[in-house]
Amino acid sequence: MKILVTGGAGFIGGNFIHDTLANYPDDTVICVDKLTYAGNMETLTPVMDNKNFFFEKADIADSVAIRAIFEKHHPDIVINFAAESHVDRSITDPGIFLKTNIIGTQVLLDASREFDVKRYHQVSTDEVYGDLPLDRPDLLFTEETPIHTSSPYSASKAGADLLCLAYIRTYKMPITISRCSNCYGPYHFPEKLIPLMLINAMQDKPLPVYGKGENVRDWLYVIDHCRAINLIVRNGTPGEIYNIGGHNERANIDVVKEILQQLGKPETLINYVTDRAGHDMRYGIDPTKINNELGWLPETKFEDGLKQTIKWFKENKKWWQNVLDGEYQKYYERNYGDRL
Repeated sequence: MKILVTGGAGFIGGNFIHDTLANYPDDTVICVDKLTYAGNMETLTPVMDNKNFFFEKADIADSVAIRAIFEKHHPDIVINFAAESHVDRSITDPGIFLKTNIIGTQVLLDASREFDVKRYHQVSTDEVYGDLPLDRPDLLFTEETPIHTSSPYSASKAGADLLCLAYIRTYKMPITISRCSNCYGPYHFPEKLIPLMLINAMQDKPLPVYGKGENVRDWLYVIDHCRAINLIVRNGTPGEIYNIGGHNERANIDVVKEILQQLGKPETLINYVTDRAGHDMRYGIDPTKINNELGWLPETKFEDGLKQTIKWFKENKKWWQNVLDGEYQKYYERNYGDRL
């Protein structure tokens, strides 16, 4: 099959490409990425010479560029990882989130419909459900939980989901949606909690923790997420939504302390800062549906996944140092400018 992956130079998309080419060697993967601040070609270095891998630099909101890519490759499956995804940035500048996450989705849906794609998959987030109270650990998000967004980011992702549902009903398109809990793992951009904390700790810098660090997230190792998506696009039922959760709920402060413990660093590095506006208190995903229908469950315990993540960041300092100093943004032109 030919699989078109948008946002493939990002964290989850990049891991998906690595894992798919390793486990489905007969498939072809076409990566489309705009290479914004979070798109890093160094993430794709391990697969650039794979004969079944192709890279196309484009903005998913550019309908002319996207149609040309579909015309060139005629993908069987489209998986949309591309998104502006950092809540803090959405609070500062909501406009780019609406353009990429909603208009970009519309452009991809129209191209997929025109070229008769066999499956379009929208990678969404549990944040479209809003949040859960800390004192009700029995409550979990299911696929029937009403959408109740808290930030411009989650509102833009919810808008994209609703657009997908409208295309299912109006155009009878073979679309699936997945809503995932917080991912972590290799190639994670350093603005997010786990990579930010472990990189700062490795450098003995202060660890900025919002509020009191009481906010709870359900953590999922990125490869477990990628394998769930592969199951959905290959065996999932068109028209359905699937929640992908890690069964690994942790308060942010406990995650930070675990990182410090594994690195042998003191808790005095923790620096509590003013809380984020509209900060969701707790996310908790019920993955019963994907388990019952597709047999998926997360394989990686949080402690083991965190160890693997820390090991990767220790062994790949050049990758994250290039991100921090901006060198990664020059990597594309320097290494691939005359090849793509």
